[in-house]
Amino acid sequence: MPENPWAKTGYACLKLQGRSRKERPFSTLAARCRLNGIFLPTCGKHRSATARPRQTALDNLTNPAAHMTNLLNLTLPELESWLQDELGERKFRAMQIWQWLWQRMVRDFDSMTNISKDCREKLTAKAVITWPEVVTVEKSQDDTTKFLLRLEDGALIESVLIPSDSRDGVRRWTQCLSSQVGCAMGCTFCSTGQMGFERNMTMAEILGQILVAREYLGDDRPEWPMLRNLVFMGMGEPLLNMRELMRSLESLNNAKGLNFSPRRITVSTCGIEKGLRELGESGLAYLAVSLHAPTQELRSQIMPKAARWPLDEMFAALKSYPLKTREHITFEYLLLGGVNDGLEQAKELARLVNDVRGKLNLIVYNPAEGAPYAAPTEENVLAFEQYLWKRKITAILRKSKGQDIKAACGQLKAARQ
Repeated sequence: MPENPWAKTGYACLKLQGRSRKERPFSTLAARCRLNGIFLPTCGKHRSATARPRQTALDNLTNPAAHMTNLLNLTLPELESWLQDELGERKFRAMQIWQWLWQRMVRDFDSMTNISKDCREKLTAKAVITWPEVVTVEKSQDDTTKFLLRLEDGALIESVLIPSDSRDGVRRWTQCLSSQVGCAMGCTFCSTGQMGFERNMTMAEILGQILVAREYLGDDRPEWPMLRNLVFMGMGEPLLNMRELMRSLESLNNAKGLNFSPRRITVSTCGIEKGLRELGESGLAYLAVSLHAPTQELRSQIMPKAARWPLDEMFAALKSYPLKTREHITFEYLLLGGVNDGLEQAKELARLVNDVRGKLNLIVYNPAEGAPYAAPTEENVLAFEQYLWKRKITAILRKSKGQDIKAACGQLKAARQ
């Protein structure tokens, strides 16, 4: 019998879907299709009703664009190698293209006027420039702006622009970036955590959020940007997508690209042991830790998966975390009414963070519809903050923004309103 020509592409595996679960080698099917860059239909359990149907293996096999290289998904060294290996172009071309992609934010190769026509034709034949698709844009009363974005395979994620004004009245922006579609951590106070985990995002999808935001703002002057700070505090746990996170940070730090210095980037984790040291030694971003509970018992209740790394072990690791001069770790503490906002919890918290070079961000909980917790009283919030200051612990009460469009801390869910 002649060899099945589809066997190496994973298409033959699709024909197995009609067989029983016991007969169907689904894990092999998924692995083989991923290897060939083919998306399989996913279970609809955690999918938003607004997401369009995912691309199937057959869609990808019949769609030439599915096998094109998205240049936004290549770091500068990777772009150099790709141009030499795939197009036979010289290394210097990579920097020219890199600047067109990230500083001038072009979406087509014909706009790259300092690239030869021959090179542009070769790029058109083998590559694409694919941004996330803007589905909706919502603007809060306080100017916080939330984007619902559709990725290439139909997955939906959210990204948020948060405004601030300098002393001289100049408007600057911070962007809250997502790193995963959904989240596996299941924190009980977080809307994203209730979605479940779908997949990791690629570098192109992570950094594509920045391109969308800059275009929206008209932020086209790299030497004087309006978008000044980035926080990986959107959907997902960044340290569970370590490879794409590090590739993104490397590209962000490139002076000829998006050009964000490490002091303008913060990566927030709920406490993932693996990857923490690598992030610190890279020096590519500042660290924030979502703490939210001062004891192991309480943390196990409200952050059950994050609590698998015991608090005492986590703080032992944080004490030796590589910090530059004047750098500190930010601890995020979400005040949940009647749960972790009492003076007893303030005392435990002061004891816990006292020996670490850090500061506390206190965030008032924003109950969403059907939320399991209540907002803390103003009296409890002030008493909690004052106690920490008396213990000489820097505690900053952060004003939540974007509550009216569900863009505040813990409210991102990637669904149309």
